[in-house]
Amino acid sequence: MGPREYFRNIYDTVRTISIGMRITLKYCFAKTVTVQYPDMPPVVKPRFRGFHWFEAEKCIACDQCAKACPIDCIYIEKSGPRKIDKESGIAVGGALERYAIDYSKCMFCALCTHPCPTDCIHMGDNHDLSAFTREDMVIEFTDLAKDGKQTPEPYWMQKETMPDWASNMKDRWEERAKPVRDEMLKALQPSEKKK
Repeated sequence: MGPREYFRNIYDTVRTISIGMRITLKYCFAKTVTVQYPDMPPVVKPRFRGFHWFEAEKCIACDQCAKACPIDCIYIEKSGPRKIDKESGIAVGGALERYAIDYSKCMFCALCTHPCPTDCIHMGDNHDLSAFTREDMVIEFTDLAKDGKQTPEPYWMQKETMPDWASNMKDRWEERAKPVRDEMLKALQPSEKKK
């Protein structure tokens, strides 16, 4: 290595360190911003992977999501084979008896959403799901479908008074599920294709 390369390496080292220090100092003296959660909504990016929302009426219980899950936290049970009715886009056949996700194990990797042939499971915008026991972290989506819901509600969202942003989010979830409420209930019972 010649003297020219030696001094070039020194110059590059000093330059890259100064760039890094400039960025560090800029943030060191910047004003900090604290989001006053739960009074203020958290900042959720468009590609945020939160707690799932599940369309029970489209699920054919093919187990593709459970097979794709690297930690086996998805549990599916059905009473018979299910398939999509091409006219209505709704699954018919055996009953969807259980669809559950154990969120004490889930990594929110979204690998379960990609192989789904009917596009019935999605990553949601729900960022908070606390529980008092490990058993409470297993969300039974079939039980939610009986109540006309597609995603679990945090405990604080079940109270009578909540911040405006939270009530708006709850209203948005209910509006999304309202058109398919009857179909969600039908998915939990055996059905036949109309002739």
